Amino acid sequence: MTLPLTTTKSEEIFASAQKIMPGGVNSPVRAFKSVGGQPIVFDRVKGAYAWDVDGNQYIDYVGSWGPAICGHAHPDVINALKAALEKGTSFGAPCLLENILAEMVIDAVPSVEMVRFVNSGTEACLSVLRLMRAFTGREKLIKFEGCYHGHGDMFLVKAGSGVATLGLPDSPGVPKSVTISTLTAPYNDIEAVKQLFNENPGEIAGVILEPIVGNAGFIPPDGGFLEGLRVLTRENGALLVFDEVMTGFRIAYGGVQEKFGVIPDLTTLGKVIGGGLPVGAYGGRRDIMSMVAPAGPMYQAGTLSGNPLAMTAGIKTLELLQKPGTYEYLDKITKKLSNGLLQIAKETGHAACGGQISGMFGLFFTPGPVHNYEDAKKSDLAKFSRFHRGMLERGIYLAPSQFEAGFTSLAHTDEDIDKTLAAAREVMSSL
Repeated sequence: MTLPLTTTKSEEIFASAQKIMPGGVNSPVRAFKSVGGQPIVFDRVKGAYAWDVDGNQYIDYVGSWGPAICGHAHPDVINALKAALEKGTSFGAPCLLENILAEMVIDAVPSVEMVRFVNSGTEACLSVLRLMRAFTGREKLIKFEGCYHGHGDMFLVKAGSGVATLGLPDSPGVPKSVTISTLTAPYNDIEAVKQLFNENPGEIAGVILEPIVGNAGFIPPDGGFLEGLRVLTRENGALLVFDEVMTGFRIAYGGVQEKFGVIPDLTTLGKVIGGGLPVGAYGGRRDIMSMVAPAGPMYQAGTLSGNPLAMTAGIKTLELLQKPGTYEYLDKITKKLSNGLLQIAKETGHAACGGQISGMFGLFFTPGPVHNYEDAKKSDLAKFSRFHRGMLERGIYLAPSQFEAGFTSLAHTDEDIDKTLAAAREVMSSL
């Protein structure tokens, strides 16, 4: 136990940052607003650990918000990047690396017959929305409350992630004329989706969702929910889109669609496929993807798309994930962590629920169960804030929001989990 936590340099750097960047950050949830206190300024990361500018070491369960599935700064990825750097950082022209990573994605993800690389998950989701509309000739979209698909205007309706964390309403600057075409339903409520289709016959281009929610906390699909969406979209001539930016190559090598055996028409990807570098992708059926320029009329472009460094890191990361036992190990250590946290909460008298699938987990301070965003909002946010701070002071770095999933990596050891659970017992005993 390392109390109190010395954060002098972090505080100085963040104070300066607030004068030159909005809120002092380049992504809202980093600002610690929902948990109180000042954010920790990282200096370096390696394996399962992070070090801040004050020299404090943490066991990291954020993992750069998901990409660090093999552990931070994996030596194989770093060495591949060093070799790639010698060839240049950006080409603005086709390169073989794009073919290699594209073929790996197509081989792995059941729905993907063709793929287009972009630079972020937001960009992937914006592009797939345009493609849905171009292919169907329809304008309306169904999304789910608490699901986050990037900061595109159409998606900032009852969105999760930083929007949920900060308690923001639908964002200023988003015209009503844009969001009027966004229809929302509670996650895991197939009847609500059915009603939306009945109320908007022939007008809905498709349904987009996080097949396992990670941006309202960790919320898995109820039995039959994904299957029901697949049936409904087919019956109504609409497309089904899985946003697997978070879950792709994490829940299973082929994502949630492989794990649950439900195949969407289109898929968005990011995070893991860039190995820690900025990347996104969208892909799906060949007939739909053939609409994308220059093969078809739907325009989308990007100067840095297919960047050779991102492709290199992605290729090496996916190679590492193909090794035998990878996902079995992720599931084993994450289950030990998740079950341990729930048991400790019970023994120390706290109402809590949560769970995990593969290397993704969540904990809510509510009796639960949590089936959707409304359920998640019943959590004791003040208690989570105290829990987060207590864990931070004991060298455990968790996402600074009740409404974000946690991530493990291949670098996390049984000893790391034991230390985390020991810290959790201390903190929960004092809450």
